[in-house]
Amino acid sequence: MTAPHWSRGRGAEDGRWSIGAVLDRLRGEFPDVTISKIRFLESEGLISPARSASGYRQFSGEDLDRLRFVLAAQRDHYLPLKVIKQQLDERDGHGPGEARPLVAVPSGAPETPSVTNKVRLTREDLLSEADIDGGLLAALEQYGIVRPGPAGFYDTDAVELARTASALTEFGIEPRHLRAFRAAADRETGLLQQIVGPMARQRDPDAAARAEDLLREMAGLSVRLHALLIRVGLREGLPR
Repeated sequence: MTAPHWSRGRGAEDGRWSIGAVLDRLRGEFPDVTISKIRFLESEGLISPARSASGYRQFSGEDLDRLRFVLAAQRDHYLPLKVIKQQLDERDGHGPGEARPLVAVPSGAPETPSVTNKVRLTREDLLSEADIDGGLLAALEQYGIVRPGPAGFYDTDAVELARTASALTEFGIEPRHLRAFRAAADRETGLLQQIVGPMARQRDPDAAARAEDLLREMAGLSVRLHALLIRVGLREGLPR
C-alpha cells in the first residue's frame, strides 16, 4: 500500500474553512471521520488551525493536507499518533520539497484494518468476492470464523477471513481447526475492550475519539505480538 505523503507548505487547497466544511471535504475519503475526531487530533498537537477573532477554528489548505496525512497513516499503516506526530515534527524542520515519505511500522505483521467497517455485503457478494463455495462458508460460520452482522450482511473483513481460511485449506487446515484462532482472538478482544471501555464511556466529547485511537494502537500491537509469537514458535519447532 502506498505511503501517504505530506510536505510543509504545499497548500494544495487555498482558503479558510470551518470545521464543518473540513469534515465535508474529508468524508469522501475518510467516511468515519467526525468533528470530535478532528478536535481530538488538534488537542494532541497533530494540527493547529488558526482562530478567528470570535474564536472559531479556521482551517487552511495546509491543515487539510495534514489531516489527510494523519488519517491515511492511521487507516493504511495503523501508526500510533505519537509516531505520526514525530514524523510530522520532522517535516516541520525541513524546507518544502525535502519531506520524506511516511514509513509504515516495521513489524513483519500484516497491515491491520480499521476497527470500524461499514461495508454491507450479501451472502452472494461474499461468495463472489472471496471466491469460495457455499459449503466452505457454511463451515466457516459453523465454527465462528466468519460472522454476519445483525442484519445478515457481511463486511470486507469477512471477505478477507474467508479468503485466508480458503487458502489454508490448501495445506489441509480445515475450518474446524481454526476454532483455536477464533477463541484466542475473542480472548484478546475482550482484554482490549476492558481497557478501552471506561474511556469510551466518559462524558468528555472527545472520549470516543481517544478510545478509538487507543484501541487502534493496541490492536496493531496485538497483531504484531501475535505474528511474532507465531514466527518464533515455528522457528523453535523446526529441526536444527
